[in-house]
Amino acid sequence: MKEPAYVAIAGIYERRIRGGELAPGTQLPTLAEMVELHGVSDIVARKAVELMQSQGLVRVVRRRGAFVADRPNLVRVSPERQLETAETTFSHESDRDVQIDREVEQVPTTEELAEAFGISAGDLVTHTVTRAAEDRKPVSISDTYQPIDVADASTATDLEEIIADRLPVPAHAEWLRTTPGDLVKTVHQRFFAADGRLIMRSDISYPQGRYDAFLFRMTLRPKP
Repeated sequence: MKEPAYVAIAGIYERRIRGGELAPGTQLPTLAEMVELHGVSDIVARKAVELMQSQGLVRVVRRRGAFVADRPNLVRVSPERQLETAETTFSHESDRDVQIDREVEQVPTTEELAEAFGISAGDLVTHTVTRAAEDRKPVSISDTYQPIDVADASTATDLEEIIADRLPVPAHAEWLRTTPGDLVKTVHQRFFAADGRLIMRSDISYPQGRYDAFLFRMTLRPKP
């Protein structure tokens, strides 16, 4: 699905901010200038700025405009970013060559996962390992589990996400090439359906210095 114009525009500025082209304190183009630069409406330009602000990339000063934040981090508080693919996420963060590798298989569930998903221990679940690299440098790895009757997270209405610094599991440490004893940034995600059923769980690891830590719960789309 093609991403909305305001998400694409926010991604352009995010790459420039994270790549250092736009230093902290730099003022972004005004809304009128964005309209002209990108050939969009005032509403689209305004939504792009609001998205960047919600992600912690910029701060908005009334009657002055938007300025690059002092320390842009991964602040994903919008459904547009939570449901995007790894390819899109990393393309928004940098203009480097991004490589994504996925391994998908069906495996018997553990007792802990079975209880979380409300199924029987030993039932099959889909396990996806996603590895990401920028210019061949490992930058992310994730383990995602979902019941086999769930195709993806597109039907989720709520997301709970916990981000913290922890020791990586062995497979994640191996991919990220961490020194034994070093911490990584871990993200534990749980996607819920409208009826409260857990439909996906994902554990992601990044190099420790890549992002700051946050804990939040958000609505992905209105409940029917």
